[in-house]
Amino acid sequence: MKKIKDGFIVTSSAFTVSRKQIKNYSLDTERIPCVGDVVYGEVDYIGQHSSLENKKGRIHNINHKTKAIFVFGNRYAPDYYEGFVPQYFTGDVDLIARSGIIGEVKCRNASIKDATRIKILGYVVDAEGKVLNTLDHPKINPKNKIKNTNRAKLILVAGTSMNSGKSFSAAACCWALSAMGHTVRGSKITGTASLKDILLMEDNGASPVSDFTYFGYPSTYMLEEKDLLRIFNELDLKYANTKNNYWVVEIADGILQRETAMLLSSPEVTSRIHKFIFSAYDALGCRGALDILKNKFGLVPNAISGVCSSSPLGVREIKSFTDIPVFNNIQRDLNKISDIII
Repeated sequence: MKKIKDGFIVTSSAFTVSRKQIKNYSLDTERIPCVGDVVYGEVDYIGQHSSLENKKGRIHNINHKTKAIFVFGNRYAPDYYEGFVPQYFTGDVDLIARSGIIGEVKCRNASIKDATRIKILGYVVDAEGKVLNTLDHPKINPKNKIKNTNRAKLILVAGTSMNSGKSFSAAACCWALSAMGHTVRGSKITGTASLKDILLMEDNGASPVSDFTYFGYPSTYMLEEKDLLRIFNELDLKYANTKNNYWVVEIADGILQRETAMLLSSPEVTSRIHKFIFSAYDALGCRGALDILKNKFGLVPNAISGVCSSSPLGVREIKSFTDIPVFNNIQRDLNKISDIII
């Protein structure tokens, strides 16, 4: 066991681990890595990611030999990587997200660089030598396990794909509700650890904000359905148990993605929807998605938004095949958004 010296970054993937717990590390090459295992390492090669996000959302530039706290996890990101926790210990791993998630890249988008490489110095351990794991230190454990009959109204935001504009649509809803004087909470229930999306909700009036990392998950990729529903239900209990509030929830990635499809297929989720906002990158993607939403999930959005909403021509194309209202999530119209989500 060795002492961790000052001068390291605690990344946001280690959200549930306090800095005072990060004191020692031990190199155990026999331990098989697990989701949530906390690692002390250093940057060995800078590829796609040249920065790290810390637990407060600050972005640190990194250099060769920059030391940080990382977390083993999986990632699903069509614009970046698909990566998994390795099945055996290896001294060098891939940085698969700026939030400090490490693993092995299985495939990558051809438009981006190879992954930044991290040299593992050791697992972070407690005084008894036990490896710290983020899942052992959840920040949320609702005392009330019974949902009130009258609950906060759920505004659910989903989309066609990664980077289709879901976070800005969710933020626009938070802004409109807050501007009208309503109390609004904001959550992201699936995806890869990254504080920027929930901080965007916070900047737009949501308080408090939360996501799956509050339970210790560095990402939700490959979680079982029961774990996804536990995240949803416990956040629902914690933040949406008051009828006078609103709860804006973003689901990551697109409706064809594994975890997104699980949640949209669950009556536990869909029965809670007050309004459903769908974000699309373009009109054609929106057209196909509307059919999938109706035929596979039995859902019809109350509004369309996303990247497509910023283009007058894109909006014109959408209006050629549906009467569902479209709102611009960048140049926001308070009255229009209010009419949709109240």
